[in-house]
Amino acid sequence: MKILLVHNDYGKYSGEEAVVDKMAGMLGGLGHEVAQLRMTTAGARESLSGKIRGFISGVYCPSGVKAMREALRRENPDVVNVHNLFPFITPAALRECKKAGVPVIMTVHNFRLICPTGLFMRDNRPCELCLEKGNEWGCVRYNCEHSILKSVGYAARNAVARLRRHYIDCVDLFACITDFQRRKLIAAGFPAEKIVVIPNSIDAGKEPESTKGDYVAFSGRISGEKGVDLIIEAARRNPGIQFRLAGAVRDKELVEKLPGNVRLEGYLHDEALNEFYKNAMFFVMASKWYEGFPMTILEAANYGKAMIAPDHGGFSEIIGKGPDAIGVLFTPSDADALSDAIARLWASPSESLRLGSAAYRKLRDHYSTEVVSAKWERLFSKYPS
Repeated sequence: MKILLVHNDYGKYSGEEAVVDKMAGMLGGLGHEVAQLRMTTAGARESLSGKIRGFISGVYCPSGVKAMREALRRENPDVVNVHNLFPFITPAALRECKKAGVPVIMTVHNFRLICPTGLFMRDNRPCELCLEKGNEWGCVRYNCEHSILKSVGYAARNAVARLRRHYIDCVDLFACITDFQRRKLIAAGFPAEKIVVIPNSIDAGKEPESTKGDYVAFSGRISGEKGVDLIIEAARRNPGIQFRLAGAVRDKELVEKLPGNVRLEGYLHDEALNEFYKNAMFFVMASKWYEGFPMTILEAANYGKAMIAPDHGGFSEIIGKGPDAIGVLFTPSDADALSDAIARLWASPSESLRLGSAAYRKLRDHYSTEVVSAKWERLFSKYPS
């Protein structure tokens, strides 16, 4: 089978690009022929003309539609697997797949099909105003992008895609990465029979040795929506516990006055990243928004590390509760609850190790490349070449 992967890369390499690249390798490993249509936003919004182009292109981009048409003609795929379409491919390009009679499976990484920003977040807390049809314009009313130009552009492209029925008419299946996401799409009016759940995955290594670890770790973007301010406050309240934060700093004001027990590691890779994961006692995430399916949870699990995370969005189902939990859930955006959860787990190394072992087993049994690729193979088999 020949599969065309379609993705508009973001300005900087992100988790979505990593998933698309992994998808290409996974499908090739299954014996499929993989072709790609990739466009990029890198450098496109550094000038006023670029911002204006992005504004217009988000609604309809002739070059993106043409690129899709030419890719379909050139590659003659059996199936198209779409990831991100904005801003230079656009949902209008899906019409070309419909005209060509090529089925489309869309991987849903975030909430952009419903919410113009893709985050379901406003004023540092979850917002589901856009679930009601026609409420894209709430993005303008509340200036969710903190730029009227961007907020209008984002709202317009979502409204046009909805009114023109680009997704409903041209996508055969929506592949959500969590059941939470699936439920939100249904609540927004997407047909339940066209939605499946296939989670993110990583290659599961051999079962890791149990190690206590020396610090509480965070890996990801150092930014407000990631709740890094909550983690820093938890560190301030627990001065006897060492915290290490790995990742690029986006919001510099968050790290201007760090307590002495917090250390920034910067952006790590290769052996330095390996050591960072291996030597942590457990990991913590405090995202104020729902997120999609954070790869950090799986990466930590691969090292046998538990996760403390907010009890909302996909976190709730991935981390779980009760005897099958692979970590600890806390009340979202509650610094007291996060601080207490960290203190309790730090005081019980045996519980941290037990949860870490459970995390590895759940990764192996549910989120490993081997398991998830089999789900994709069954899905693609519905569309014989």
